[in-house]
Amino acid sequence: MQMRQDITIEKTACYHCGDSCITHEYVVEEKSFCCHGCKIVFEILSASKMDNYYSYNDHPGATRARTDKRFEYLNSPEISSELIDYTDSQVTIVTFFIPHIHCSSCLWLLEQLNKMNPAVHYCRVDFLKKQLNIRFDHQQLSLRQIVEILYDIGYEPLISLQDVIKKQNRTTKDNLVQKIAVAGFCFGNVMLLSFPEYFGISAYEATFKHFFGWLNVLFSLPVVFYSGRGYFVAAWQNLKKKLFGIDFPLALGIAVLFIRTAVEVATQAGAGFADTLCGLVFFLLVGKFVQQKTYHHISFDRDYRSFFPVAVYVIIDDITKAIPLAQLQTGNRMLIRHNEIIPADAILLNGEALIDFSFVTGESVPVKKTLGEVVYAGGRQTGGAIELEVIKPVYQSYLTQLWNNEAFTRQNDNGKQTFNERVSKYFTIVLLAIAFGSLLFWLPTDLRRGFAAFTAVLIVACPCALALSTPFTMSAALSIFDRNFFYLKNVAVVEQMAAIDTIVFDKTGTITTGNTNEIKMEAVLSAKEQQLIYSACINSTHPISRMICQYLGNQNRLSIARYSEVPNLGILATIAGHRVRVGSYKLVLGYKEIDAKASRAYLMIDNEALGFFEFSHRYREGMENLTVLHPTYKTFLLSGDQDHEREQLGHFFKETPDMHFNQSPQQKLDFVQALQRQGRRVIMMGDGLNDAGALKQSDLGIAITDDVNNFSPGSDAIMDGRSFSKLPAFLRFSKDTVKIVHFSFFISLTYNIIGLSYAVTGMLSPLTAAVLMPLSTATIISFTSLATHFAAKRRALI
Repeated sequence: MQMRQDITIEKTACYHCGDSCITHEYVVEEKSFCCHGCKIVFEILSASKMDNYYSYNDHPGATRARTDKRFEYLNSPEISSELIDYTDSQVTIVTFFIPHIHCSSCLWLLEQLNKMNPAVHYCRVDFLKKQLNIRFDHQQLSLRQIVEILYDIGYEPLISLQDVIKKQNRTTKDNLVQKIAVAGFCFGNVMLLSFPEYFGISAYEATFKHFFGWLNVLFSLPVVFYSGRGYFVAAWQNLKKKLFGIDFPLALGIAVLFIRTAVEVATQAGAGFADTLCGLVFFLLVGKFVQQKTYHHISFDRDYRSFFPVAVYVIIDDITKAIPLAQLQTGNRMLIRHNEIIPADAILLNGEALIDFSFVTGESVPVKKTLGEVVYAGGRQTGGAIELEVIKPVYQSYLTQLWNNEAFTRQNDNGKQTFNERVSKYFTIVLLAIAFGSLLFWLPTDLRRGFAAFTAVLIVACPCALALSTPFTMSAALSIFDRNFFYLKNVAVVEQMAAIDTIVFDKTGTITTGNTNEIKMEAVLSAKEQQLIYSACINSTHPISRMICQYLGNQNRLSIARYSEVPNLGILATIAGHRVRVGSYKLVLGYKEIDAKASRAYLMIDNEALGFFEFSHRYREGMENLTVLHPTYKTFLLSGDQDHEREQLGHFFKETPDMHFNQSPQQKLDFVQALQRQGRRVIMMGDGLNDAGALKQSDLGIAITDDVNNFSPGSDAIMDGRSFSKLPAFLRFSKDTVKIVHFSFFISLTYNIIGLSYAVTGMLSPLTAAVLMPLSTATIISFTSLATHFAAKRRALI
């Protein structure tokens, strides 16, 4: 049988995406393209006179090798209404998450879509969040057509059941920037009006003193009742719960500052503390802003809905129709195409199913299913199109059982408190005790001085520096982690990491590099024997067969007289008069292999054993650093794979009982729970849905990924695979960061003690308060920034 042969040429980079071109087939204007898709994108841009796209970067596009994707489901009003941000009689606005946005060319091209189609009014790109906001005329252009345009130019939106964009946009709008602006404006003006008081006012200028005092009170009003309102609300809510958080002494300090300022100005007893009040609120809000500054372009709270499609195709009366996933019912006949997810437990009715369950079980080798066999939700079809009959609704599938576990209903991050939360309770009690003690001390002899001392204590001891130390330290730490491709959900994660004593690793995709495997041939094959093996394997869709063909390279295919594939065992074939066997030890040699060190495919031609191909995972760079974690951290391995690589992994894990194979998702979760019952603080590091329960149950869940924009399970942190080798440095740096917070607390405490020595006497002047408060704040911010930078440099993170 004569087969079409590709013409191999000298390697040329694709003009669009940069991939290697292996044929002469796709050439336009003397420019080579790797596939039809990349050629089409170039032609679209050229026709739209948008060739400037290629002037911003070399090979800016994503590869456009065509796959069988369709967007008919976007015609459904039930689905499109969930994706649209706004619509009226003519205009529709929609926001998409575009994972392929990566450079200035992307930014330029996506904001020029109106040149391709006049029905697009404008496009705006948020580069960090990889979001595209589009406004278009829906009478001329449908939502589906918008998505198809984006797909055709290489920027397919990520549209999942749990829409990432809408979830990220549902944040509380507290107008923090506006509050900072108001506080800053008032602070500047109050300082200006207070300078005459600082330097002394001559007798003939004394009439301005009272006028300036009332102006300061006026400027204080928006600071207290608008900018500082959140502290009063938070303090009241905590009091209703019988909690003393740091918001209570802050709110008390703001209230006392305002009341004493208003009373002193009204009675002409003094200038008051308006400058201290406005400065306090301004710096607190700046600290709050820094604390809220996080990585919104990454979604940490993900579950199976982020993994599942928005719609599924069902066959009704021989007609294929897209329906929302929520409408999928038992008995429906689904059509699942290549590389699509199976969203519900179903029975295989038609087609060759080769299912990749790595996200569900952790097993890296796809499983072949036979007709009539149950296929569980969460698997990805790696072969051609198949038809299945749904036997359970989506919410009753095996996969969703993970999310019914109580680990996913915990509300308070394992009930842990940050250092600030623990300290603030005692700080408030001591502060009130000193304030009332000062009042009682002076009350019998000098009532006025007693109230002055009482209010002065609350003013000076207001924990401004304490409130700022953690936000600024953690913000600096987060920026260091971010620079090293390690993204944390919030500042509390740093403290949780510092307290860890046990680390649990998944294997596939976590300590190994995803689907990348090493293949080694332990056989000496002649050119003829290589042709025979290649001809047998090229007919199989099994991933091991594909790897063998790729290893052997392009060979002339020989005619096959007989071919059969035994599920889970291998291939039997008669090729050009030779009997060929490729597969397991049992199939090739007749009995079960003993003590296998890795996955192997044995070879036999005409009853002569020729050797085998051995397959093993490629471990991530930095695996040797795991030994550095001992003895500070106890390490364990949990894997859904077989134990072929137990011996190799023994170099990285101290004891054999520390490695556990054939683990189901529930067993992983139970294992983490068992460690926690022993009093251990556990990090779980995983990459797929099979790890989701354990990630959520652990004290700190870290999702490993080779692309932070692709799916990763819900976690407290996301680590780029490139930074795996830095794990020991990250752990040490987190401990350094917590030490810096503790030390900054003692600096703050020192300033409070100095200030209290003045306050308890009842003789605290506005000038002393005005100097002490910004001085302590500047000291804390400077110390935390410099110390964090030094610690990062010491750990080789900068």
